[in-house]
Amino acid sequence: MGLYRIKRIILNNAVELELPSSIRICPVVNVSRVYLYKPQVEGQMKVPSKLVIIEGEKEFEVEKILNKRVV
Repeated sequence: MGLYRIKRIILNNAVELELPSSIRICPVVNVSRVYLYKPQVEGQMKVPSKLVIIEGEKEFEVEKILNKRVV
């Protein structure tokens, strides 16, 4: 999901996260979903994700985005 601060502890197994207003989900999560952030070790390589190709599916290229939803 991302790096978010814990706003408050609700129960011993639930916390409320500080989420940006652009994310429209419930900010209360189970503590099993919360992990301590560990920064990348200096000199460690970042491995980019590989392209996913699904055999038998058509591939399309987007020429232009005509409209977008603004919330």
